[in-house]
Amino acid sequence: MSKLRQKPLLQVLLVTVLAAGLILPAQAQSNGLDSGEAVFEVLASEIALQRGEAGLAFNTYLEMARQYNDPRLAQRAMEIAITNGSPSLALQAAQSWDSLTPASDTKPKEVLVTLLILSDRWSDAIKPAINLLKQQTPAQQENTLKQLQSLLGKAKDESEALNAFYEIASTIKLPPNDATLIYTYAMAAEKVGRLDVMEKTLREILSKNPNDVNALNALGYSLADRNLKLPEAFILINKAHQLSPKDGFILDSLGWVNFRLGKNAIALEQLQQAFNIKPEADIAAHTGEVLWVMNQPEQAEEMWRQGQKLDANNAILKETLKRLKPTWSVAERVAKGSWDGRFAVKVTGLTNDQNQGGSGGFTLTQDELKDILEIRNPVGGSIAKITITPGEASLERDGKVVTAVDADSLVQNTLGLPLPARGLSDWLRGQTRPGSNASVERNSKGQVSKIDQDGWNLIYSWDNSNRLEKLLMTRSSNVGSIDIRLVFDRPND
Repeated sequence: MSKLRQKPLLQVLLVTVLAAGLILPAQAQSNGLDSGEAVFEVLASEIALQRGEAGLAFNTYLEMARQYNDPRLAQRAMEIAITNGSPSLALQAAQSWDSLTPASDTKPKEVLVTLLILSDRWSDAIKPAINLLKQQTPAQQENTLKQLQSLLGKAKDESEALNAFYEIASTIKLPPNDATLIYTYAMAAEKVGRLDVMEKTLREILSKNPNDVNALNALGYSLADRNLKLPEAFILINKAHQLSPKDGFILDSLGWVNFRLGKNAIALEQLQQAFNIKPEADIAAHTGEVLWVMNQPEQAEEMWRQGQKLDANNAILKETLKRLKPTWSVAERVAKGSWDGRFAVKVTGLTNDQNQGGSGGFTLTQDELKDILEIRNPVGGSIAKITITPGEASLERDGKVVTAVDADSLVQNTLGLPLPARGLSDWLRGQTRPGSNASVERNSKGQVSKIDQDGWNLIYSWDNSNRLEKLLMTRSSNVGSIDIRLVFDRPND
């Protein structure tokens, strides 16, 4: 019976491999290997894949690709890595695929550039992207740049991404009728310090479309921010505001140019409206500076604190604070708190059908804008201490300290546990974390019963004294379904 079961499986695999065009690599015979050996290795890899041994299949295909100099085998290795959620291995295979493919074939280059960018390696993508553009028609070049443009918003480092986009786009003639692409190029030029290119590009857009709101606002704000041609800057921004009166960013520009013109009262009113429409760190920076100049330091500091909660690494906010050097006299009014409890983490639905997780104890202490999260194993031994400030997170473990900008990624990469650390103190208070959209539901007593934010679903259980007893946190991710249960021994003293 076992042989009868195996035969259909092998037939299916053979048909699959033949359909993929992977049998008998052309270079195999030059290496002294007969076709039977090549078939056997391919079938063995596919069988390993069917059994859940994706790593073995990937390594075999990649080794065969290099041995036979056959790009199709490297492509298959890349497909296996992508299917099994391994972007770093997919990138490794894509690089081999590209190196083994004739230069005239652009498909591997397209995939390689995409994988590099999805891995946030924008700088590494510059050279292969330029090589790709050189082999494309103008229409294909425009499509490639549009794809890069669509990924800019997902970049962790906006400056690196815009710098890469500028270098890549500068190698070709931009399509004259695509205003959005040209506008992105202008913004990228500003980011790399080529203000001359930015201004020239924006004026070209406005010469063709005098009512282009984005170009009007960008050019006007750039002039106002540099304290240049302020009357023209006001005309440009005011026109943009008339065309789009409810745009928070344009209203921010209008307040800023009025501030540069010495009209502080109207500037403050417009900036506060802008922040209410669009709470962003750079608008908070501008609003705080106007308050500071108007001799309202406490209100200015409070606004800057709000900006820090939204994005402490915002370049405009950091430059403002460095230049004005506030004393932070409002720090004493910042909330403080402490939570003690136990946690259990469970991850299900992994590709290898195995569950993962862990449990232990924790203490979270909030002091001003600093959160200190201590994680213990089930018997009370220290696992790690995480210190989180608006601009940085550090994890101390076994006498070693690792730092990063994002606390959640730091915990995941260091401990292997998908614990949400950034802004956890807000969630434990039944509040949303600043800086992203959220939905909140309340029970009949007015207590927060559910929050949905940053992909997490939070379910709250409170006691009669309005203290948090339990918190269930769930989300779906590329590693499976994540379930975290927090039980509090000493909630929010």
